[in-house]
Amino acid sequence: MNNIIGLVILAVGAVLLYFGYQSWNAPVDQALTAVTGSHTDTTIVYIVAGIAAVIGGISLTLSGRRTA
Repeated sequence: MNNIIGLVILAVGAVLLYFGYQSWNAPVDQALTAVTGSHTDTTIVYIVAGIAAVIGGISLTLSGRRTA
């Protein structure tokens, strides 16, 4: 069961990272970065949440394999 949950969390993390990457390269975010020197909060949240979900998904998937 941990394998399935881990894979789902891993997939959600990958989607969040994709959205974060798309937001990072968006023209509006690029313009804001040029003016303020930082990216939007939404972009940062997508990337941080994506990284956390990927790490959590991988750890759940691997821990599920050890308990066979």
